[in-house]
Amino acid sequence: MDIEQLIQEAKRSRGNAYAPYSKFLVGAALLAKDGTVYLGCNIENAAYSVTVCAERVAIFKALSEGVSEFAALAVTADADRPVSPCGACRQVIAEHCPKNMKIIMSNSKGNIQECTVMDLLPFAFSREDLNEQHD
Repeated sequence: MDIEQLIQEAKRSRGNAYAPYSKFLVGAALLAKDGTVYLGCNIENAAYSVTVCAERVAIFKALSEGVSEFAALAVTADADRPVSPCGACRQVIAEHCPKNMKIIMSNSKGNIQECTVMDLLPFAFSREDLNEQHD
C-alpha cells in the first residue's frame, strides 16, 4: 500500500470520529506488516480526560487482535498544517512501533509531512528504562 492509499484510509476513518466538543475530527490508518490496515478515529467524552485519540484507537485495535508488527501510520485532520500525534500517542507509538517506522502526517489541504517514530519522540521512555532491581 502506498502513502496516498494509507492517507485515504485515514481520511475515511475520520468520518467515524466522535468529536462533539472539540469538533476536531481525526482519522488514523495503521499498516501492519502483513498488509492489514487498522483504522482509528478520535472518540471524545464529556469527561474530557477519557477521550481517546485516533492513533491509539488504531494501535489498540491491532494489538487487541493479536497484531504487533507495523510498517507505517498515517494520521489526518482538517488543520492548517499536517496534524501531529499528541504526546500520549507518541508514547504509545514509541512503545509498539519500530523506531524507524514511517509516520505520515497530513491535512485536508493535501499537505503531507513524514518522519519516523524516533523523530516524533527521540528520548522515549521505554521498557529498557524500567530497571528491575532485586535485593
